[in-house]
Amino acid sequence: MKKKILVIDDELSIRLLLENFLGKTYEVVTRNDGMEGLKWMEGGNMPDLIVADIQMPNLDGYEFIKNVRASGFFRDIPMIMLSGIESSQEKVKCLKLGANDYMIKPFNPEELSIRIEILLARK
Repeated sequence: MKKKILVIDDELSIRLLLENFLGKTYEVVTRNDGMEGLKWMEGGNMPDLIVADIQMPNLDGYEFIKNVRASGFFRDIPMIMLSGIESSQEKVKCLKLGANDYMIKPFNPEELSIRIEILLARK
């Protein structure tokens, strides 16, 4: 059975890119922002891994990480954060909140795919 990856990004181009690229190997579910992502998960869906943007409307990446890590059900799901901001401060903040990895946009989808494989192998 294919592993399920939840991709949360308010940029349609990123969602489509990841859906096409990761869809060959994984079942990919996309959502527009952190709030939609959480609602989908709270509706009884359990992704194997989450790829989420940091700058999003309604519920940004930081709040999203906090919500997921505070939940008994979803606490251990690996998370890779994507950001348009290249700042080690931002990266440290994400990792401290509980993200497993952090990538700067624009990113190489192949590199993201390898990072996903590594996290899923550890799980």
